Amino acid sequence: MPTCTWDHIHLRTPDPEATAAWFERMLGAEVLRTPGRIDLKLGGANIFLAPVAPGDGVNAPPVTPYQGLDHFGLRVTDIDAVAAELKAKGAEFSKEPHIPRPGIKICFLRGPQGVSIELLERDSKYS
Repeated sequence: MPTCTWDHIHLRTPDPEATAAWFERMLGAEVLRTPGRIDLKLGGANIFLAPVAPGDGVNAPPVTPYQGLDHFGLRVTDIDAVAAELKAKGAEFSKEPHIPRPGIKICFLRGPQGVSIELLERDSKYS
């Protein structure tokens, strides 16, 4: 069996600068600029932003939920405070903080190009 480790998440966007600014402002991502590209560091993950121009043959973003990769999740502490801070910054939530099962509280927000992002807090206080 191969040993796998996460390397990156790749997002396609018509506006890499705006996408990078959103992730930096909303989630504290570190924006890394090198000649010809913009990347992000978020929660230990690399996020590569690929520019999309009209006529590139790239499909429009799907509307969640859909089959295939549905969302990515970020663990936080004090999810209610985090959600309140994000709302104050103008983040759009597709699902408010709730407890889907014992031990976890989650919410979902819409990122640029409709990317679905789950925030979750794992804690026995939700049992």
